[in-house]
Amino acid sequence: ESQIESAGQRQEAKQSNPVTPDMAEAIRKKETLRLARTHLLQQLSASTNPRHQEMLEKALADLDRQISGIQGGN
Repeated sequence: ESQIESAGQRQEAKQSNPVTPDMAEAIRKKETLRLARTHLLQQLSASTNPRHQEMLEKALADLDRQISGIQGGN
């Protein structure tokens, strides 16, 4: 449901604002990082090893920094 809503919002944004190549690249990069973040969250929820959990939490923090540092896009 949220994916459908998100796609609808992107479609509306495309119609109202032309997207530059740089903006399109930022959007793609942010989406890729979000997918990686989702994957890490799934791994974290399944992990029982404290060291592995710590590593995953650090990776999540790094992805969050990267996502927040990207200008443009959602």
